[in-house]
Amino acid sequence: MIALRMKSGFSAHWRQVAVFLGDLVAVLFAWAAAYLFRFNGQVPREFLETGGLASLVALPIHGVVFRALGLYRGIWIFASLPDLVRIVRAVGAAALITLVVCVFVGFQPTVPRTVFLLYPVFLMLWMGGTRSAYRIWKEHRRYGDLIARGQPVVIIGAGRAGANLVSEMARSSEWRVAGLLDDDPNKVGREIAGVKVFGAIEELPAWAERLKLKHAIIAMPAMTREARQRAASICLRAGVHTMTLPSIEDVMRGSATEGRVRDIDLHDLIGRAPVQVDDSEVAKMAAGRSVMVTGAGGSIGSELCRQLARFVPAQMILLEMSEFALYKIHDELCERFPSVEIVPIAGDVRDGMWLEAIFRQYSPSIVFHAAAYKHVPLMEDRNAWQAIRNNVYGTYKLAAVCVANRVDRFVLISTDKAVNPTNVMGASKRMAEMVCQVMQANSPTKFEIVRFGNVLGSAGSVIPKFQEQIARGGPVTVTHPEITRYFMSIPEAAQLVLQSAAMGMGNNIFVMDMGEPVRIADLARDLVRLSGFNVDQIGIVYTGLRPGEKLYEELLAAQEETLPTHHPKLRVARAREVETEWLDDVLSWLTQRTIPSDDQIRRDLRRWVPEYEPAVRPSLTLVQRAVREPKTLA
Repeated sequence: MIALRMKSGFSAHWRQVAVFLGDLVAVLFAWAAAYLFRFNGQVPREFLETGGLASLVALPIHGVVFRALGLYRGIWIFASLPDLVRIVRAVGAAALITLVVCVFVGFQPTVPRTVFLLYPVFLMLWMGGTRSAYRIWKEHRRYGDLIARGQPVVIIGAGRAGANLVSEMARSSEWRVAGLLDDDPNKVGREIAGVKVFGAIEELPAWAERLKLKHAIIAMPAMTREARQRAASICLRAGVHTMTLPSIEDVMRGSATEGRVRDIDLHDLIGRAPVQVDDSEVAKMAAGRSVMVTGAGGSIGSELCRQLARFVPAQMILLEMSEFALYKIHDELCERFPSVEIVPIAGDVRDGMWLEAIFRQYSPSIVFHAAAYKHVPLMEDRNAWQAIRNNVYGTYKLAAVCVANRVDRFVLISTDKAVNPTNVMGASKRMAEMVCQVMQANSPTKFEIVRFGNVLGSAGSVIPKFQEQIARGGPVTVTHPEITRYFMSIPEAAQLVLQSAAMGMGNNIFVMDMGEPVRIADLARDLVRLSGFNVDQIGIVYTGLRPGEKLYEELLAAQEETLPTHHPKLRVARAREVETEWLDDVLSWLTQRTIPSDDQIRRDLRRWVPEYEPAVRPSLTLVQRAVREPKTLA
């Protein structure tokens, strides 16, 4: 192996020497060609003699400059624009030095000025041309037999990234670029490296059918997220397997590698622009302090822990009821953030005595309360009392301990379902918000509330369920054809929670900009296509709304007003005032010895939450029941 490397290095060295000597010969030819051009092929004897002497001066100058400027570090088969620029600089510098030296020597007759203008041009053309010719010959020799092989693919985007992709894929035996699509009308009909720009992106379905295309690559890293989402949707609905280059923001964040193609995922279709968090604000709040996260093993709680650990708090207390979830997040954080003291605590937020012991021992300064029962249908029937006890009484017990121990900040993770709630879960979260409002009245602790909608891929959410149903072969079950939900990514939600906590001055309800709502039926179809199937193969069945569900979610109640903040994705809502007596009455109700029935709980909730109105489950109409997207055998 060592001998092979030595032989390879020796061979490369002599190739560089040969190229260097060839360039020096090119200097002499360019010099002679300039003289011949200047004198129309008949060079006078006296100019011939001084020209020969001057060439002997130019030769070593060019040799030294060429070596000094690194003209022979590149590999010819990869010769490209930077190599040509290097040649231009080297030849220009050498020509300028040669001119100065020749003037200083004072040849008689003098070297014609035209020669000094022409010979660098001839030399650049020769050096650049030979390198380009070598690359073309070598690529044809290596890859020429691959032409017309491979699977046809269309590239979306005829910019720099698309052009680079065309060049790279020309060497692939697996792919063959059939054409490009771009919305710029000035590019339509033109060619990039011999590949034609067919038309606009929306024409993909027609071109896919005409050319039997089954694959597309989105090469639009510098375009807006909305433009990339539109392209991804068009590709998916055209039924082609779609890949993409990562966006510039993904590369800058370190979550992707520039130039590496990957399959599109759900975030490419309904994901949102990256959140810009004021790290200095969050660091000022969390760095070097003791922080507690309840529900630390859940989707939001665990991501909050990851985001907080970046700011190196002195201590992170993880409170979690599930032993396995606590083990997983504790193990992960200890491995990723060894400099942060991680304290895993198994427990229930309703256990006031246990909470007191924890707060006396660890004295947290900031508490993020993410622990809650969140599943609407499960909490609506049979578990309504536990939803109220956990979400309302648990919030009260934790808040009371925070006030007693003079905790600086308490952040409640709430939900859009707390706005005009139609289910027990939403009503319980609205009551938790009201508990915080009452506790804020006579407390130095700053109580902040953050509302947001569904998060992509959270435990128990619709997306993992759809993926499991698709993996089983379908059908995918959707409750209603018109049901919509707001979605955001888990990291985005956690980042905005931290930003809200850092900005809050107490008694604020922060409402996140959730963007546009997404139709769940469209989401199901997109997931089916992303999995490599069509809707006919998997099938979609509408089952009717479940207990407590409503078709549309809201982020603000009618009585509330919002004010902008200095963060574009956060607004502050001012909810109606809550009387102190309300909390006393609720606590009496929560601590009664008898457990009320679900129907009684729903009746009582109207008293505690005036905006609560239990949902009437609309059944699918006969027409809607008939419109089922069938599953057919593949």
